[in-house]
Parts: sequence; structure tokens; C-alpha cells
Amino acid sequence: MKLKLNDILFEAEQGAMASCFPIIMSGLRNFNPEFGHNLAIKSLSMGLCGGRRPWQDSPALKVKAMGLSFPNPVGIAAGFDKNAAAVVPLARIGFGGVEVGTVTPKPQSGNPKPRLFRLTEDGAVINRMGFNNDGIYRMAARLEKIRNSKGPFKTKAYIPVGVNIGINKIGANPETDYPMQVGLIGQYADYIVLNLSSPNTPGLRDLQHPDRLSGILQAIQEQHPNHPPLLVKLAPDLSDAEVEAIVETVINTNVSGLILTNTTISRPDYLKGAFRYEPGGLSGRPIRQKSTEMLARVARLTKGRLTLIGCGGIETGADVIEKIMHGADFTQLYSAFAYEGPPLIHRIKREIVEILDKNNIHNVADLKNTAS
Repeated sequence: MKLKLNDILFEAEQGAMASCFPIIMSGLRNFNPEFGHNLAIKSLSMGLCGGRRPWQDSPALKVKAMGLSFPNPVGIAAGFDKNAAAVVPLARIGFGGVEVGTVTPKPQSGNPKPRLFRLTEDGAVINRMGFNNDGIYRMAARLEKIRNSKGPFKTKAYIPVGVNIGINKIGANPETDYPMQVGLIGQYADYIVLNLSSPNTPGLRDLQHPDRLSGILQAIQEQHPNHPPLLVKLAPDLSDAEVEAIVETVINTNVSGLILTNTTISRPDYLKGAFRYEPGGLSGRPIRQKSTEMLARVARLTKGRLTLIGCGGIETGADVIEKIMHGADFTQLYSAFAYEGPPLIHRIKREIVEILDKNNIHNVADLKNTAS
């Protein structure tokens, strides 16, 4: 399977962007990490990061999950575009799916700053953002505008958009708040993710307990039985017994899948970054093995009964293939994108196609569950 014409055209279009982006990303890294992140979102929303047209990826990259078709298996994870401010630009630069959020019922400012830290030597990030966002009503308005847009850049026409929902730090009632958000955002989302695993909202991870999780899922099903595909995002710090109990719970409810995994509160001994002991969730390269091991364990438990999305430490095409071989239907990344910017996405897709071509594999989905 060779690179298709649209890949070549895209490479030409991206040439100028790829050549200037190392300079741009170097400049962004001179700023405070959160300021740099906000500037990146603003640049994307203003169309300053390339991707002037939608295109079709190589057919070898197309995957299907939850009844949805993804043009390639590389999505942007929740946390990057918290407020759905850059959905269309993220689609244009080549992601196969965009997940926005985490969003909460009411707007909130999040935790005190500083709350975002780069561990450059480790290819990692630590955050304790605390679900800073504009609230579910503003997000719904933005997604409605996208859904109703006309012309070739109508995002709904070529990539799935997921919405990741959480709860407010103060005054939350999970059994009420999650169903309310599902009902409000369901008409604009291709799938919805319950974030029960961020370490930065007190008590949130307790909602992964089967009794609490079952109650939330039952409330959603009773109030909004026709909701879009529903997934649950899990922490990588769960024990084997906890994972087994959660898997059993979601299989017995109307849940389509799991995202494996969120950030970790653990700190590997080999971390070198000056901020390695900052509280918060660690993401990026150091979490890759841990998240993949949990993905493989869940794949063995679910035996194809749930859609699995692999997330954690993806930096290369080989990393994407590793996740798929261990059971993922689709993958997501964030930290590597924060370091490398848009050229990362095309490089990863090119690497996947090259690996498939070298091994005479027609579609990346054929590799699912083939890890020994």
C-alpha cells in the first residue's frame, strides 16, 4: 500500500508549515506553558496553522468504531480544546477525530496557577488544571454553530467529534449532572465520554467505583435512552480487581466503550524534568507502557464487546500500531502534539502507512489484537 495522491498533495501543502513550525514551537516553549497552550488554540482558531482544506487520508488508515467512521486512527484527546474553540482547524490539520472538553455544567476557572508544567527531557506534561472551561451551555452553542455551518469545511461531514464531560468542583451532583449534560450535548456530539478519572477534581475518581458508576449510567439511560455512543475514561492507577469490576459494570449497561487511559498520579523514578514532583496528572512518554498494559488487560477482559480507545504516550506511527495490536479500535494523543505541533500528525500517519506497506497489510484495523 503506497502513499496516495492526496497524501502527496497534503505533503506539498504542509511543506511551508512543517518548515516553520519548529521555530514556532520553539517560540511557544519560551512562554509559560498555559499561555503557550492558549496561544496555540487562538492560532488554530484563526487559521494560522495550515490545513486550508479537508482531504481524504489513505484508505489504509480508515477505521470504524461505535458505528462511526474515522478517516485515520489518530485523534486529539480531551484537554487540548476544552471549549470547542478549534474543532474545525483540528480536523483540517489531519486528526481522524476530535474530542473536546472536559466540560462541566457550570463555567469554572479551575485550580490556582501555575497548574501546567513541561517535563521536556521526559517528553511529558504534568497538569492540575481542574476542569477550567466555559461550561456546557457555551460549548453546546459552539457545536450547534459548527453543525449548522455550510460548505466543504462542515466538520460533521468528515470526522467524528466527541464531547468529554465532567463535574464542577463545587456543588456537584454526579447522578444529576452527567445525565443533564448528555441530554444537552447529545444532539451535537458523535460520541460522549464520561470523565471519571482526572486526578485534579476532588472525589472524581471515586465515581469509578462500580456502585457509583452503575448509578450514573442508569440515570443517563433512564433520562436519555437515545443518547450517542457513550464511553468511560479510566485512570491508569486502578488495580486489576478494580478494572475487572468496572469492565463488568459497563458491559452490563448501555456503554459503548472505554478510553484507556487518563493521566497518572504515579511518578517513575527515571523522570528528569525539574517539575517532576509537581502534583497533578502525568501524561506523555512516561505513561505509554503503563497505559498500553492496561489497554491489553481490558482487551482480554472485554473480548471485543466494547470499543477501546488507546490513549497515553503516543509519539510515533509505531506507537499507534502498538496500541491497535493490543486491542485499540482508535487512538488519541495530546502531549506530543503540545511539543511538536501539527506536523506531528502527518508524520505519524506517514509512518503508519510505511509500516503497513512494508508488511503488506491493507488496513491498520487488520492489526487489532495481534500482539503476542
